Amino acid sequence: MISPWVMEEMNESNLGDKRLDDRILQIVSDFGERPTASIPAACGGCSELAAAYRFFDNDRVTSEKILSSHISKTHQRIAAQEVALFVQDTSEIDLTRPKQKVQGAGPLDRSARRGAFLHLMEAFTTDGVPLGAVWADIWARDEESLEISAEEKQRQRKAAKIEDKESYRWIEGVQQARDVAQKCPGTKCVVISDSESDIYELFIEPRGEINPIQWLVRLCQNRAVLKSDDSPAGLIRQRVLAAPVRFTKQIQVRGRTAKVSCEKRGRRQPRQDREATVEIRTTTMTLRPPYRPGEKLEKVTVNVVMVREVNPPDDDEPIEWILITTLPIDTLEQVFEIIQYYCTRWMIELFFKTLKSGCCVENRRFEALDRLTACLAVYIIVAWRTLLVYRLGQSCPDIDCETIFDPSEWKSVWVAVHRKNPPKKSPTLKVMVRLIAQLGGYVNRTNRKDPPGPQTVWLGIQRMRDLAWGWNTFGPGATR
Repeated sequence: MISPWVMEEMNESNLGDKRLDDRILQIVSDFGERPTASIPAACGGCSELAAAYRFFDNDRVTSEKILSSHISKTHQRIAAQEVALFVQDTSEIDLTRPKQKVQGAGPLDRSARRGAFLHLMEAFTTDGVPLGAVWADIWARDEESLEISAEEKQRQRKAAKIEDKESYRWIEGVQQARDVAQKCPGTKCVVISDSESDIYELFIEPRGEINPIQWLVRLCQNRAVLKSDDSPAGLIRQRVLAAPVRFTKQIQVRGRTAKVSCEKRGRRQPRQDREATVEIRTTTMTLRPPYRPGEKLEKVTVNVVMVREVNPPDDDEPIEWILITTLPIDTLEQVFEIIQYYCTRWMIELFFKTLKSGCCVENRRFEALDRLTACLAVYIIVAWRTLLVYRLGQSCPDIDCETIFDPSEWKSVWVAVHRKNPPKKSPTLKVMVRLIAQLGGYVNRTNRKDPPGPQTVWLGIQRMRDLAWGWNTFGPGATR
């Protein structure tokens, strides 16, 4: 039995063979019902398992073709929004195997770890509801990259054209977003990325004519600024620090621990949970184009927003964001909007957590990278669906749960949790998501205000599908 949401999401699949088109529906449905399970457990039988592995081993099956229908549906969901946030980021897919190397996997760093990289652009609403994938790029580095010294690598990087660099993926993301924006003229499209995308060529990339995209990037390099009528030449950080404070705000800072003890970068240092007071400054400036061998880059004028902590604790790293953007900063409402948009960037981190911890993509035991790449594309769709359920429970808590769930799903969960017959009227989505999370370990106390996390939701979804299967097979929903 194929889940209704899969039939709707994947009905435009075209893998060049009707049997392959039918198989992708079954695989997405099976994997979506049991995202944390192994592939044999998700398929549920020897014949289905063999068919799934034959599917991933087929030369006509690629990640691009698997994602094509999902991306088309994402475009439709984007077109229905007033504002869509295109968040892009890169994540490692660690495929290190102590006993057998995955064919095609490359070095992740200069250690013994091997795997691939996933660069994903995922669309979100302004309150963090995932709309789906816009573009995905999966690649592995060459083994030869380990043989080059750090000094030689730096020299080659400076001499190479931007199109030949690995960092060009950030500009490709902007190009993909621009193409989508031209097809969705009624939607304001904003591309958001972290400091790794602080690349000058990204700033001067054409934004489109029909519906120009906006972009929002966190500063990494303290770039040089040209002289203006009211300010001398200098650097971005010094120039924005000289601007007046527009307003102050109280924010809640989440704690973190350093991943490695030798980490020296400020943004990777440990910090404690706390409430912080931040000042917000804004200004407009023209960046000085950097030198590029054989070409002259044009000047670009940008708006800058600084969020900086006032009186941070002596033993903690202060909060400081410098955001470069094409979005307007004329009013306080527009500045608030920019900060809110950048905060939504955290959702891509949650997506990768769902993909790795919830869907366990790094634990899939394929012998070759190209097979795992096709499987990864399936789990990108499954992770979107899982995160969608989680976020809708917070963003649209009062809608009917049957907008997302079948009657057999919510009724079987209700009986399992409450030990009594389900009500005649279906509950709200907020109530249903909490019931599902209870199946995954969430303690739903009467006075508890914090919503369930994504982990309890994805664990609960797997148990929900088992309960719904039992409900339809030999329970009240069975046909006799």
